[in-house]
Amino acid sequence: MNRLMTVMEPLPQPARRSITFDRGIEFRSWRKLKPGIGTEVWFCDPQAPWQKRSVENLNKRARRYLPRDTPWRRSQIAI
Repeated sequence: MNRLMTVMEPLPQPARRSITFDRGIEFRSWRKLKPGIGTEVWFCDPQAPWQKRSVENLNKRARRYLPRDTPWRRSQIAI
């Protein structure tokens, strides 16, 4: 979560108002986001695939321009 906060912190507050995760174990530290950078966290319901679709659609769009093995650097993010 620290890395995510580092990437999101330079964004204007409206752009980081909330974030939606699927239920993966990699998001177990989600409680750090609200006190850290003021971001509300939402999770997809387990039996609601239509909610995950929006998360997956965003991932698909990002992967169109950034292959899976692309290292993320602060300089690559348009602010």
